[in-house]
Amino acid sequence: MHTVPDQPALSRLFRMQWEEAQGNYVLLYPEGMVKLSQSAAEILKRCDGARTVPAIVGELEQAFNCGGLRDDVDDFQLSFQDSTRELNDFLSSTKTFDLKARVARLIKQYAYPMVLNVVLHRFNLDHVERIIDMALEMGVEYLELANTQYYGWALVNRDQLMPTREQVAHAEIVVNACRARIGNKMRILFVVPDYFEARPKACMNGWGGVFLGIAPDGTALPCHAARTLPGIDFPNVRDTRVKDIWYDSDAFNRYRGDAWMKDPCRTCDDKAKDFGGCRCQAYALTGDAANADPVCAKSARHGDVQAIVMHAQRTQQDAVWQPAQPIVFRKNPQK
Repeated sequence: MHTVPDQPALSRLFRMQWEEAQGNYVLLYPEGMVKLSQSAAEILKRCDGARTVPAIVGELEQAFNCGGLRDDVDDFQLSFQDSTRELNDFLSSTKTFDLKARVARLIKQYAYPMVLNVVLHRFNLDHVERIIDMALEMGVEYLELANTQYYGWALVNRDQLMPTREQVAHAEIVVNACRARIGNKMRILFVVPDYFEARPKACMNGWGGVFLGIAPDGTALPCHAARTLPGIDFPNVRDTRVKDIWYDSDAFNRYRGDAWMKDPCRTCDDKAKDFGGCRCQAYALTGDAANADPVCAKSARHGDVQAIVMHAQRTQQDAVWQPAQPIVFRKNPQK
């Protein structure tokens, strides 16, 4: 079994360096490159084979004038794309399966709880039991099996990624059987795709309800995909107090509450439960973020969602004898 040394050091196959073109530290490895966040770079700078983990933590606390870093870490979240190296590396367009497996061992070596996230879709839904067994073997405490929600690059590849209803239904049966088999060893969350529902999710528990995310450039966002919406000037924590962002900014108040709602949301008995669904999805599918999320059966555009699901089903059936459209990957021109 792989063990982690008390004095961690980068493998000789890895090299960390400052990349002037990107204005960032990067980690080079045989199959590619990973752009590092500032905190990751500060940690790896100190992994020299001489410092112990407590010494590294102590230096970081002193450098950043803070204490209790070890206690501040509740858990680590790690993502895989599949239980097999081949599909994981294909779907991520990187060769990272082995690297992620090593990170998982590191997390457990230092007795941290681990959350594992696997995004599900047409290509890996049928592997869900193997994914669960992989997570068990890694010692994962919480496994999130999140079916793809179609924003960003997933929306670009929707026809290629969307599963059939039968795939989703069978996967849910398998997950429930695994829950019964493993008991309390690991908690499993199975998130059904929005497009297969008749009622929308309470996205982010309502816009500006409980969530405030800060992007690497300092932009404050009421949800991860909020920048897909046009006409909103999102504030930045570099020049605006978080309190002012939360309570007073137009961005966080734009879809807060229900005054912005149109029918059928405005008169719906469930508006305080689902908040009209997802604003980003409403915009992506209808062109107006203030419309009802068309996932909802009460939306006048719900038929569009049903047609998309049926089209995906036909695409899978046709793929038996027609060449499948390739997946479109995001490209990094600086990589």
